[in-house]
Amino acid sequence: MSWLSGIAFTAFGEQVKWADMIGNLLGLGALALGWRRAVLSWPVQLLSGVVLIAAYLSGHVPGLIGKQLIVIAAASWGWTQWQRGRRDSGEIEVRFATWRQRAVLAGATALGTAAVAGLFLAVPELSWSPWADAYIFVGTLAAMYAQARGWIEFWFAWVAVDIVGVPLAFNSGYAFSGLTYSIYFVLVLLGLRAWWLRTRTAPIAPANVLQGASA
Repeated sequence: MSWLSGIAFTAFGEQVKWADMIGNLLGLGALALGWRRAVLSWPVQLLSGVVLIAAYLSGHVPGLIGKQLIVIAAASWGWTQWQRGRRDSGEIEVRFATWRQRAVLAGATALGTAAVAGLFLAVPELSWSPWADAYIFVGTLAAMYAQARGWIEFWFAWVAVDIVGVPLAFNSGYAFSGLTYSIYFVLVLLGLRAWWLRTRTAPIAPANVLQGASA
C-alpha cells in the first residue's frame, strides 16, 4: 500500500498524493450519502478516515490526523445508531436540536477546543497551529455527533470546521484536501436544504430518539 503515499498528479504547482485524493473523494461520497440519509454514509466515512491518515502521516499536521481518528470513532458509533434506527422504523427522521441541546453542544465544543489547544500549546512539537488544529479536532467530533443524532445543526457545524480546515490544508501542502473541503460547502448547502425540507414533510421525532435510516 506504499503507493498511497505517492504522487497522483501535479496541478498548479501543487503535488496531489494518492491517499489525499482517494480519502477526500470518499469523504465527499460519505457527505452525499449523509444528505440522502443513507446508512452507507458511515462506513464510507470510516474508510475515508483510514485513507486520509495514511496521507497525513508524512506531514506535521496532528490536528488533521486527530480529526480523522475522531472521524473513525464517530463513524463507528454513528453507524450503530443509524442501523438501530433503521430496524425501528425503516428510515432516518431528522430534526433541529432543542435550544438546550444546542447550548450543550456549543459549550462542550468550546471547552474541548480550549483543552486540546492547551495541550498543543504545552507540547509545541505536536502542532505548528495549536488553535486551528484543536478547533478542527473538536469541531469534527461535534459535527459527527450531531449527524449521528439526526440533528440538522450538523451541517452548520461542518461549515464552521471547513472555514478553518480549507486554508490549513492548503498551507500544509494538501491541495486536494483544501479543494475538497471547498466542494463540501456546496454539498452542505444541498444537504441542509434536503434535511430542512424533511422536517416540514415528516412527523417530528421525539427529542431524545433517533428514528430509522434508509440504506
